[in-house]
Amino acid sequence: MGFLQVLKYALFHTPQGSQESDFKKELKKIAIVGSPNVGKSVLFNYLTGARVIVSNYPGTTVEVTRGTCGIKGDGCEVIDTPGLYSMVCITEEERVAKTILLDEEPGLILNVIDAKNISRMLPLTLQLIESGLPTILVLNIIDEADNLGIKINTEKLERLLNTPVVATNSVSGFGVDVLKRRMKEYLQTKKIKIDYGSAINDAVYKIKHMFSEDYRISKRAAALLMLQNDPDTLERVKKIEPALIDQIKPIADDLKAQYRHPLAYEINIKRQNFTEKIVQQAVDYPGKGKKTFRDRLSDITMNPWTGFPILLMVLYFGLYKFVGGFGAGTLVDFLESGIFEKYVSPYVTEFVERVIPWPVLQDLFVHDYGIITLGISYAIAIVFPIVGTFFLVFSLIEDSGYLPRLAMLIDRIFKQIGLSGRAVIPMVLGFGCDTMGTIVTRILPTKRERIIATLLLSLAIPCSAQLGVLLGLFSGKLVAFCIWLGVIVGLFLLVGTITARILPGEKSVFFMEIPPLRLPKLSNVLVKTYTRMEWYFKEVLPLFILASVLIWIGQITKVFDLILKAISYPLAWMGLPSSASVAFLFGFFRRDYGAAGLYDLYKSGGMTDNQLVIAAIVLTLFVPCVAQFAVIVKERGWKVGSGIATFVFLFALLTGIIVNVVFNTFGVVL
Repeated sequence: MGFLQVLKYALFHTPQGSQESDFKKELKKIAIVGSPNVGKSVLFNYLTGARVIVSNYPGTTVEVTRGTCGIKGDGCEVIDTPGLYSMVCITEEERVAKTILLDEEPGLILNVIDAKNISRMLPLTLQLIESGLPTILVLNIIDEADNLGIKINTEKLERLLNTPVVATNSVSGFGVDVLKRRMKEYLQTKKIKIDYGSAINDAVYKIKHMFSEDYRISKRAAALLMLQNDPDTLERVKKIEPALIDQIKPIADDLKAQYRHPLAYEINIKRQNFTEKIVQQAVDYPGKGKKTFRDRLSDITMNPWTGFPILLMVLYFGLYKFVGGFGAGTLVDFLESGIFEKYVSPYVTEFVERVIPWPVLQDLFVHDYGIITLGISYAIAIVFPIVGTFFLVFSLIEDSGYLPRLAMLIDRIFKQIGLSGRAVIPMVLGFGCDTMGTIVTRILPTKRERIIATLLLSLAIPCSAQLGVLLGLFSGKLVAFCIWLGVIVGLFLLVGTITARILPGEKSVFFMEIPPLRLPKLSNVLVKTYTRMEWYFKEVLPLFILASVLIWIGQITKVFDLILKAISYPLAWMGLPSSASVAFLFGFFRRDYGAAGLYDLYKSGGMTDNQLVIAAIVLTLFVPCVAQFAVIVKERGWKVGSGIATFVFLFALLTGIIVNVVFNTFGVVL
């Protein structure tokens, strides 16, 4: 069905028995559900505009975005749920999405799927409908399916599924108005009943008649989830009707004995077969044609021989030139030197000195390390342009469809260090700001993966502010730069590999939907960048203020003098001058400040090239900055946070000592 047919059908077809007044009573909350990379967030933005709230779902580290949508004057909450592949959940994100569907009881579910991958995505749709959840199927990215010659008969599909079907393209906004009208008209229709075979059907029949309480989904669907050993459903039954657990177990055990494969596999196969029958009746696929330029470009981004050079180009132009050059250079110079140093800081300092007569208290707010002149100034004049430009690049990469391809490209490498390709997202974000990268480890599915990623971010990923200064230090010193880079990359892989071998826990299964490559839409990119910046400042600005307070306490208590003296001893073992201890101490509070301290020391003749390489290696590996450390503690807890910080601190010092010994042993002079 072409665009005009889809539009004509969507505009003039209304399900029989639609009653607008009945729907008004129920439509208080709408949930957008679907796999990752199918355009859920873009559709969410169309429905809600910029009126959004991003927050952690209670009791989890998974973020959920909420907004308000007006449908013919009726305001209702819209929830952009995390990616969901199946009602039998594996990741924490899927569990949160399922919890929203069951516990928050949305009056309507928009199940967004990629139209060209309809065969792979309809099983989730069937689960939602089979569960009795009020569902509208949104065939998103319909233009790309049409371009590939895939013709979807939405009228027939709607009859087969017993639920409304709307074709959209959330990037351009095509079909969104039609979707809003269908949402307004929606009246829940009949559930689908899939034939899973006599043995499974009999077991489901027995179990569903045991349930006497409400599980927010159909009893048949709850019985199927119990047979698939879904932990969330099992927990709900234990809580609501605990006596049933012992009664259901023998039924499930008898059924398992009749099959070679796990019941979850058998049920999924039957559901997929049912899906194929629907697809055969409602979808026409073209004969296999030539690959388009976009298809070939997609292939080369995931081929190791061509993908890694492309990655280097993206990092060079996106991270080094735009974020490092324009963001950390031009914009930071303008805001820090041109605005804050010339106008804001002098005016605020003069005002505080006039209002507060006590110098000790003045130091808390202004002067070198005050809350205003350091904490707030740093957040706005340095972090804002760096992170802002990084989020802009990240949003462009994300909307172009390149990020999932990058994840697939490096998945094999990351598996060796206990991570999956999904971890590329926090790692790439870490080059913008390690604090932000640590926050985004929330997307990783297992606790084990989140700990490994947090450790590696703390150890070997320099933020853009620190990296910019370090690259300036190595300007014109190619051999020194290669030694620094080789050591950092080598230790990243070594520590990750060892940690993956010794850290207990569940290994994640990596699967990711690959969206098509496309030109990003500027409005979507800007909305995403703005939303992330707003979220970032809410999370991190208080931590910069905390850093200023800690520095102030350290100065008035003379604790810093003791720390500087203690640091000078291991620095001597590395062959570094004691004056370098100041750079390492304040590098804990500001990563770029530590790098700048080394820069000044080297330019003044206080260090040789050998010492520069050792100091740069140790500073890169050194303890995370106070903002990142605070986020680590917040995300992983005090025990894990302290353990990571202690390990990184000792490992960095040991590495510096070893590099110095190697230089001296082999007579290396740079």
